[in-house]
Amino acid sequence: MRIAIAGGGIGGLTAALALHAAGHRDVHVLEAAAELRPLGVGLNILPSAVRELHALGVADAVEGHAVTTAELAFYTRRGDLVWSEPRGRFAGHRYPQYSLHRGLLQQDLADAVAARLGHGAIQTGRPVLGYTAADGRVTVHTGSGDFEADLLVGADGLHSAVRAAMHPGEGGPDANGMWMWRGTTRAAPFLTGASMAVLGDDRAKFVMYPIRPADETGNALINWVTGRPADGPSPALSLADRKREVLAQFGDWKVPWTDLPALVAGAAQIHEYPMVDRAPLPTWTDGPVTLLGDAAHPMYPVGSNGATQAIIDGRALAWHLHKGPDVATALRRYEHERLPATRGVQAANRRMGPERVIDLAWQRAPQGFDRIEDVFTPAELQQISDDYASTAGFTVEELAAESPYGTGGPR
Repeated sequence: MRIAIAGGGIGGLTAALALHAAGHRDVHVLEAAAELRPLGVGLNILPSAVRELHALGVADAVEGHAVTTAELAFYTRRGDLVWSEPRGRFAGHRYPQYSLHRGLLQQDLADAVAARLGHGAIQTGRPVLGYTAADGRVTVHTGSGDFEADLLVGADGLHSAVRAAMHPGEGGPDANGMWMWRGTTRAAPFLTGASMAVLGDDRAKFVMYPIRPADETGNALINWVTGRPADGPSPALSLADRKREVLAQFGDWKVPWTDLPALVAGAAQIHEYPMVDRAPLPTWTDGPVTLLGDAAHPMYPVGSNGATQAIIDGRALAWHLHKGPDVATALRRYEHERLPATRGVQAANRRMGPERVIDLAWQRAPQGFDRIEDVFTPAELQQISDDYASTAGFTVEELAAESPYGTGGPR
């Protein structure tokens, strides 16, 4: 079977590795970029996805430049602790949680694809523009000519051309009115040295976590993200102007365990994005065509589930194709498993996932508090955390066993 994957991001590359592990050799990743370079900033991979990376034999390479996340902690803008919990192996999971640079994860996956499927398996400079499906086959329309395949996997991200061809007239992504600034800065580690901290409330937030361990100078590479309501992008175009705008919003926050102004001031670049997702689709399937990752279920960047769910999609798709008995049945079973699962995560993220605790803290105690027990019971905070872990499929109990997608590692 000849398989085309639109998009060489994390989901598409994971799918290629999983398909190889399931015995497929005629797999082709069609990537729009002229070359794959380690672009982007930080992300987190939950234990549910790290389990799949282990099964594919790439987790050791990833761990070599990742931070093994120890803690997730939520604070008010005054620096008062609302809730903290251990993460990954520190919480009793069999597999860790990783914080790392998106581009380095993508490069690890691309290197593994090239080693197992050949250097020609990733065709760069070949954007997928759409497709035509007929008689159980698909013609993939690309910027450099058509490509014939038995299966097309749309892993081409938020602005997916495959999704647009499958669901014409859907329109663009849905914005929630929040705009985010993102940057990375070399700075001293904070809290445990491997903590992810989320500060603020539903008016503005500041998220920070290390994506490279401390070096010989004692500084780690800290990924930070801010969010604030806005009608559109900032008019600030220069780096200096963007720093001033961020500092005007967050410079007076009281955080005793780190220096937020210095963190912003030390960034070499600041990127700006709207917070968007898309409403869940009724189907991901059109004959021999399916979707995965952000092309299928883009979600708000809360809860560390964007890349996590894309990795799981890739493994699930390969597993269902392996089980057969034919492509049509496999795609129906894949959609039946993954569409409702990711719809639940999308909905939970629209409610701000586990970050709800700081939104509720501000709503209930806008003047602050001396004791968090006067605002929440411990049981309520635990329940918010447990509910999200259950919805997103990363409870300790669920992940105690080996991967359910038993097509094995590299062959």
